[in-house]
Amino acid sequence: MIKDWRKRLIKPEEAIKAIKSGNRVFIGSACATPQSLVRVLAQLPAEDVEIVHILTLGIAPYAHDELTKRFRANAFFISTNVRKAVWEGKADYTPIFLSEIPKLFKSGRIPIDVALFQVSPPDEHGYCSFGISVDITKPAAECAKIRIAEINPNMPRTFGNSFIHIDDIDYLVYSEEPIIEYRVAAPPEIVKRIAKNVADLIEDGSTIQVGYGGVPNAILEFLKDKKDLGVHTEVFSDTLIELIEAKVITNRRKTLHPGKVIASFAMGTKRLYDYLHNNPFFEFYPVDYTNDPFIIAQNEKMVAINSALEIDLTGQVCADSIGYRFYSGFGGQLDFIRGAARAKDGKPIIVLPSTREGGAKSRIVPFLSEGAGVVTTRADIHYVVTEWGTAYLHGKSIRERALALISIAHPKFRSELLKKAKELNYVYQDQPEISLTQARYPEELESWGETKTGLKIFFRPIKPTDEPLMRELFYSFSKETIYYRFFSYLTAMPHEKLKKFVNIDYEKELAILAVQKKAGEERILGVARYIVDTATNFAEFAIVVADEWQNKGIGTALFEYAIRIAKMKGIKGFIGYVLDTNVRAYRLFYKMGYPVRAKWEEGVYTLIMEFSEKKE
Repeated sequence: MIKDWRKRLIKPEEAIKAIKSGNRVFIGSACATPQSLVRVLAQLPAEDVEIVHILTLGIAPYAHDELTKRFRANAFFISTNVRKAVWEGKADYTPIFLSEIPKLFKSGRIPIDVALFQVSPPDEHGYCSFGISVDITKPAAECAKIRIAEINPNMPRTFGNSFIHIDDIDYLVYSEEPIIEYRVAAPPEIVKRIAKNVADLIEDGSTIQVGYGGVPNAILEFLKDKKDLGVHTEVFSDTLIELIEAKVITNRRKTLHPGKVIASFAMGTKRLYDYLHNNPFFEFYPVDYTNDPFIIAQNEKMVAINSALEIDLTGQVCADSIGYRFYSGFGGQLDFIRGAARAKDGKPIIVLPSTREGGAKSRIVPFLSEGAGVVTTRADIHYVVTEWGTAYLHGKSIRERALALISIAHPKFRSELLKKAKELNYVYQDQPEISLTQARYPEELESWGETKTGLKIFFRPIKPTDEPLMRELFYSFSKETIYYRFFSYLTAMPHEKLKKFVNIDYEKELAILAVQKKAGEERILGVARYIVDTATNFAEFAIVVADEWQNKGIGTALFEYAIRIAKMKGIKGFIGYVLDTNVRAYRLFYKMGYPVRAKWEEGVYTLIMEFSEKKE
């Protein structure tokens, strides 16, 4: 009888006697690690026992020096409690995508003799829930020859593909120990800056993959103004609750499992566990479902956010080792990177602080450290985010990648990185250094605006990495637009000419772009540029808008924005040179409402605009 399950309870010391020498034993994951069962493993008389697991928390006696001759841990993801043993060669690490681990069990390539796991008490139908860790725990339990479960009333009952019938469990032990809690310290300023840059990439209606740790928690804090976000993730923690209660996460616009948070495991505090208990808003599934790239890709606007230890200038990402030392694992990084890449309007994002070892070394490097492994390949990389900005690499050349990554590296390492990039012939030998390595990009001048026609535009200063976009803009111009802007019929804009337009000091010279953003991609619609004459404190001004975007208010918006910046910097006014046939540019100057003096000579108007007082 189901109600008589308590009669089957035995002590943990008795249950683990089922483990024999030569067995392979699976241990449940993360905060659901079955503590009472793991604790008594040290008393096990058996020898040559292999322990397999992903991330586990709490105690790990099988990895202690005195027991490593009897036990051999094999981690699919290295957690803190076994890292030292792996480094010393007393435990193993098996690199594998998280989504593919269940297949190892099911195929028999890694057969499981005994599974140790933790579940909730059975319901009236006899079903126990794997609670906060379905991940690889459920597949391992289903494939194990012997199942030993720690029944804990503190384990929340979660929905989804998360149940096992009590009759399918061979040995039962009982525990009322609190479920392990995972707490994250308040994020430092660098992490907050990374989080803000990532949040800027997330659109309303996106489905996000969040994780655990400082960066994911900080990212969630910056999403409070978003609308109708969904969640399809491997793991999440407490911060999700606040966004759900604030109606930011609704899952309404999800294209797969609408109305549900889909996850594989959770790591957090008792507050989170209580919130999950019997809550149908959440569904938990094994990782061969949640992390299947083809499943992930069914979520439109899927945003995958994953961290890295190091990235080289070609876009290779190391996320599981520091040189020869294995640090963590593949986890679900590439599962979600590839899933998001396949999704309609998806965004795969790699995040990392720009430095390590207290700022002594750069995480963006010319080439990966000796021994470092590649988790995300050059072909898989899309967005890379540091506290210094965002680089989009997918479909970009090595030259474009190197410049983009140098631009988001810590400023004190940019000169060194550029020098090495030139040595490796990754970039032009005449690539200017000052604008990329020394000039401070004025992030504070970035702003969203709207034309009088209702067109939303992103205004930002030009960057050295904008050369490809500026090249596209030039070749979109008609002959007339080229003549009005350059006073000649230029037919080409090669690097030698273009480099001077994108490499500026942001003080004496500034170029403001009107940018259209779509799914993270940018397109330049127009440019307003000024160069200050320090002798007069007037600035020579020029403006150009792509032909197909003319007469839509973009020129006016750009001009007004440039004036606002110039006045803020104390510039007296603008001087513009306009062909007498360029009626629109002439009218645009007067349209701004400032006093303008005009002088005509040989078909060219010199227009001098003073900011001293504006006409009423």
